[in-house]
Amino acid sequence: MAGGNAVQTLAGAGTEAVVTAVPTQPPLSDELRVAPLPWVRRLLGRASRLGHRLTGRDRYDDFQIETVRGARFIVMPSVFNPRTPRTGAFLVSQIDPGPVQSHWEILDLGTGSGVGAVIGARHARRVLAVDINPAAVRCARINALLNRLEHRIEVRQGDLFESAGNERFDLVLFNPPFLRAQPLSDRDRAWSSVDVAERFAAGLGDHLHANGMALIVLSTFGNGVLFLRELRRQGFAHSALAERRFVNERLTVFKVSR
Repeated sequence: MAGGNAVQTLAGAGTEAVVTAVPTQPPLSDELRVAPLPWVRRLLGRASRLGHRLTGRDRYDDFQIETVRGARFIVMPSVFNPRTPRTGAFLVSQIDPGPVQSHWEILDLGTGSGVGAVIGARHARRVLAVDINPAAVRCARINALLNRLEHRIEVRQGDLFESAGNERFDLVLFNPPFLRAQPLSDRDRAWSSVDVAERFAAGLGDHLHANGMALIVLSTFGNGVLFLRELRRQGFAHSALAERRFVNERLTVFKVSR
């Protein structure tokens, strides 16, 4: 961190975002980084989302083609778009370039379109991509083929760690559902869960190598504080790796390790 009290991205920020390093201000605690923003900024976010729907830019229920880190992705209906909510593209920006070594194995939880798997497979020996949504599983397999990385990517359907069995990994990537609510559909599972924070924290240790780590992206839009508290309760340390600020939201990627 610059001056020991600012968070900087490990890769360039997009034009829509401003990442600041302000050495004259005290650093935010990890929990404050993901605490809900003031209600006025949250209201702006709701207005922005409504505007997207009214102008036909709500792209969640249609086929789309997106580009992330130079890779092309087909995004199918009901599958989380890595660019529109911003979190997927921001998370993978921390591993391209980043700390991934060529012999590593990566677990991409909640892979969605497969963005974490594809970008991770550029650098790692193997990636296991997992999603509970059958449409996301199909989508991720298509995108592995589209980017000619199917020899390094395996895609399985499952809830969190259940389909990983007893396997351990050097890196776990997770772009979790932020909202504490019962999901109403497969599509809604990308946003809502009643217990994912607890189950992720409880299962992470059984799927990391001794020196392994996780990268998780959290937002002020949701219950990010709960994830941090559950990880600490399970004996994990976390530190802010990168931050991106928007008018209505602040995203932070956390490094998690023993």
